[in-house]
Amino acid sequence: MEVDKDNKPTSRWIIRNILLAIAFFAVLLVLTQMGLKAITRHNQVIIVPDLTGLSVADAKIVAKRNHIRTEVVDSVYVKRIEKGNVFSQNPAAGKEVKKDRVIKLTINAHQTKMVKMPNLVGYSLRQAKTEILSSGLSVGKLAYREDIATNNVLDQFIKGRYVAPGTEVEAETPVDLLLGLSPDENETFIPYLIGYTLAVARDNLFENSLNLGNVSYDETVESYQDSVSAIVYQQSPAYSPGAPARMGATIHLKLTTSQAKIAAR
Repeated sequence: MEVDKDNKPTSRWIIRNILLAIAFFAVLLVLTQMGLKAITRHNQVIIVPDLTGLSVADAKIVAKRNHIRTEVVDSVYVKRIEKGNVFSQNPAAGKEVKKDRVIKLTINAHQTKMVKMPNLVGYSLRQAKTEILSSGLSVGKLAYREDIATNNVLDQFIKGRYVAPGTEVEAETPVDLLLGLSPDENETFIPYLIGYTLAVARDNLFENSLNLGNVSYDETVESYQDSVSAIVYQQSPAYSPGAPARMGATIHLKLTTSQAKIAAR
């Protein structure tokens, strides 16, 4: 090859090879990035569906439809939901996960848990509550009868029938209490419950010697988890600062998951 004094063919060859090398590495970089995206499923996320309240079989169907998997890892005993149904999940509904992620499920136990009825007679209302909860039961209705000591437990019932101490009953069963009511100390006050969850509202009512009445949910509450996080937006009778109420009175509640309803009040 003849080379002129400016060595132009050699320069062109070098430039061409440099350009080819640049193009090769550019293509390699693009292919590498595409491969990494395929491996890590970059930007491909799945919103975890709400599986609570479903049977394990139905939860698997919903999970498969959403390209995720389920695994039962634990069980608890919850009286208010169907035996064997999903009580909770991890990750929670609404979280973002990758395809084929395993959603760990805690289900409601198939076997009914039994506990022993404690002896509550002679306890104060507050002591009785502590004993009821520590025994694996729940507080039911409060009824009053004239007595020398207000909020002293006179008797204990389940569904209107006396239950002797030591009797085995289902866990979480509500225990109704008959309490003393002194003529000199028979009034309480209705607390302000707007914005509280049902659990907190129930405790506030109990602390004020009041009963929880009808509980209703609006259209925003669609699942068990919604009902747990729902908040009170209406109470009846309504809160009235300083207005007395008779101990044992019943308060009805309406709940929602919409903060707008609370803000509008």
